[in-house]
Amino acid sequence: MDTIPSTRSEVLPEGASDPLVDGFGRVVDDLRISVTDRCNFRCTYCMPAEGLAWLPKAELLTFEELARLARLFVRLGIRSIKVTGGEPTVRADLPTLVRMLREVAPGLDISMTTNGVLLDRLAEPLAAAGLDRVTVSLDSLLRHRFAEMTRRDALERVFAGIAAAERAGLSPIKINCVIVGGTNDGEVVDFARWSRETGHVVRFIEYMPLDAQRAWERAKVVPSARILAAIDAVYPLEPLDPDAEPARTFRFADGAPGGIGVISSVTEPFCDTCNRVRLTAEGQLRACLFALEETDLRGPLRSGASDDELERLIRDTVARKWAGHRINHPDFVRPDRSMSAIGG
Repeated sequence: MDTIPSTRSEVLPEGASDPLVDGFGRVVDDLRISVTDRCNFRCTYCMPAEGLAWLPKAELLTFEELARLARLFVRLGIRSIKVTGGEPTVRADLPTLVRMLREVAPGLDISMTTNGVLLDRLAEPLAAAGLDRVTVSLDSLLRHRFAEMTRRDALERVFAGIAAAERAGLSPIKINCVIVGGTNDGEVVDFARWSRETGHVVRFIEYMPLDAQRAWERAKVVPSARILAAIDAVYPLEPLDPDAEPARTFRFADGAPGGIGVISSVTEPFCDTCNRVRLTAEGQLRACLFALEETDLRGPLRSGASDDELERLIRDTVARKWAGHRINHPDFVRPDRSMSAIGG
């Protein structure tokens, strides 16, 4: 399992501000940057087959604006940046942005979440630009089910992208698998076997109410405890020490390569240890994946706001971060945005 790189202690530049701390004492040091809301897949748990109304290009933050904000966030204590979307690889000239982010601070941990379908040609340029590693979304190992869930017959291209990422040194490679009851929950042991064969850590994510169609059903949420029990019965697992990731991670007791993680956002929320914030593709800052409020950074940025003014907006947003989402409470209100519009 990967842990926070030791170089992170070198991230904070000279003259850095006090770290970002919310009202519950949680230190925020992880930033998710969405570079586009567009996606070349149409995953059934995310968006309709026809896609969504995409943002006009002029509304997206430019690379220069993203680099300026990244530099400011690093000054505020951010040590890890994950590039997301939508699907980030559909943003033109993405290696250029990664290179600009790498120049922000030499020890900055930079990763990317992707569906992997374009990695066969982008893995090498991204690695050369300074990307450290990738997380690839892969919801089925079966061609017909993959096509059903993503509405794209592209499983072999994703496998090719994973192989290209491995050759480029974008490792350790993590695999994210959203489990939807009645669809792909029968594959969890197969994924564990595949993890042992490839050495890639597979992280199972509980199905969350973030689909644009608002078709989410609690009955289709497969609890992480059930996933772990199914795998442990075939390949005994041993827990690993917790790190800064949202996943609880396990190794195979017999010493086989790979490993298993579970992200239990619904049945076992980990809000009390959350250390992240999200920046949407058009510059809205969100303190929680399920936040109902956002802070506009693009408007002030393009109106000539100083770094100090932007810092105050960021600190105020983090200070208002709530104790946790309320998925399991009767008064839970879904965010207006879907996952692709928020950024993973």
